[in-house]
Amino acid sequence: MRIINYELFQVPPRWLFLKIETDEGITGWGEPVIEGKAATVKAAVDELMEYLVGKDPMHIEDHWNVMYRAGFYRGGPILMSAIAGIDQALWDIKGKFFGAPIYQLLGGKARDTMKVYSWIGGDRPADVGVAAQEMVAKGFTALKMNATEELQYVDSYDKVDHAVARIAAVREAVGPGVGIGIDFHGRVHKPMAKILAKALEPYRPMFIEEAVLPENNEALREIANHVAIPIATGERMFSKWQFKTLLKEGYVDIIQPDLSHAGGITECKKIFSMAEAFDVAVAPHCPLGPIALAACLQVDATCHNAFIQEQSLGIHYNQGSDLLDYIVDPGVFAYREGYVQIPEGPGLGIEVNETHVREMAKIGHNWRNPVWRHPDGSIAEW
Repeated sequence: MRIINYELFQVPPRWLFLKIETDEGITGWGEPVIEGKAATVKAAVDELMEYLVGKDPMHIEDHWNVMYRAGFYRGGPILMSAIAGIDQALWDIKGKFFGAPIYQLLGGKARDTMKVYSWIGGDRPADVGVAAQEMVAKGFTALKMNATEELQYVDSYDKVDHAVARIAAVREAVGPGVGIGIDFHGRVHKPMAKILAKALEPYRPMFIEEAVLPENNEALREIANHVAIPIATGERMFSKWQFKTLLKEGYVDIIQPDLSHAGGITECKKIFSMAEAFDVAVAPHCPLGPIALAACLQVDATCHNAFIQEQSLGIHYNQGSDLLDYIVDPGVFAYREGYVQIPEGPGLGIEVNETHVREMAKIGHNWRNPVWRHPDGSIAEW
């Protein structure tokens, strides 16, 4: 079997899909994207596919190493996201060739279903109590929300009080049994992160996420010693080598690699297993499309320490198109009592609605995250 062609589809709301074709008629799909840099990742995929056309798609480990190691310059969000989407598509092909879901090729399932959480509140969270009740009414048993708007390095306690009030409203609305993930989104610098984390402790968050930017991960040690809340990070980390340092330092409880950013199925399976050796849980990042979610669930199925999965249905970014719009059978991601079944079909376990993908690719997108500024005009973290 040989790879003979590939196509890329930039589709709304902010996604990039990849289709790889073989001479035996088996096709594979992947989702290589960095939100806000889809065109840049697309160019990287084009460059990497120059090597792969004509090759046997079954040699995934070797192809991964060529894409990563043979370019001399390596790593980072763009290259690793390009590799991730290609890797997903190659695994999809391999699973379809053997007529088995990918999880069977990775050792088989460690679970039948995966717990999922749903987003509430948007970038600038408001009316979160009502939104939380609506999600719980739909069956979700875990939620995630942004903690706060932008904060300066040292900011007012008034902003902290407002953030805490919103989270208190969610806890009051849903009661003690619902998990609440609180995303600091890298918006909070160390001086304020300590204050905010301590103030949130009485509301028993499921975790606090990206309490500081990943380039400042060393600050997590001080925060971890300051509060008894599980600390999560990792959506802006892209390889096992980055996670190695984080895990060795011992100040993180949950890692959140993204299977469309951190080298795909091949790399993330290794990262998950590394974390298990440190007694660290995994909650993969995935505010993306159905191909990325399917890839996450295939790996989640095989990893004992994967405890919850992000998914994007109804997320505030999905304006005009949503998670289920691009697959033939939306029932494959049917959420029941806060869980989703692991897709059982061959490969990724989903059938992409190619006709719809092609139509929406004619529309395309040029999604960009907002640019925020503080009152003094300086740039703020979004």
